[in-house]
Amino acid sequence: MNLVEIAFWGLSSLAIISAIMVLISKNPVHSVLWLIAVFFAISGHYILLNAQFLAIVNLIVYAGAIMVLFLFVIMLMNLNKERDPQKNVWIKLAGAVSGGCLLMVLVSLVKQANEVNTKQVEMGIGHIGLIKTLGKVLFTDFVVPFEISSVLFLSAMVGAVVIGKKDSKLENN
Repeated sequence: MNLVEIAFWGLSSLAIISAIMVLISKNPVHSVLWLIAVFFAISGHYILLNAQFLAIVNLIVYAGAIMVLFLFVIMLMNLNKERDPQKNVWIKLAGAVSGGCLLMVLVSLVKQANEVNTKQVEMGIGHIGLIKTLGKVLFTDFVVPFEISSVLFLSAMVGAVVIGKKDSKLENN
């Protein structure tokens, strides 16, 4: 067993254990913290797959911004035992059925993963997830849409500053 396989199995076990802890934690804040651990494990898998850009974006967007948003929402909701709704048996049954469907989809994807992996090795594509390759494609093939989106983001930032700026003439009156 080489180092990559050890890292894969370690990250996989961390992801599975953390995902189970998300589900069985009674405290919603603890569930969010376990979900952050899941996102770190998934980012580790992306690094093992040589997709550094996806790993960094996953950490910044999901483990950073989205989880902070989740924590704020949970803290603002002021959850307590009196407001906790009683779980209906139909809701539990629907959850079990949808979980079974998800399991069937995952099993079929695992069966197809070996075929995709062999096709990718045959094609000789080894630089798909690298940031260098993404940057080269963005600045050669998609330079016009990239520049248009940068102007759009710049105008959105300027608009947000203008809207957020208080009018000094209105405050003096």
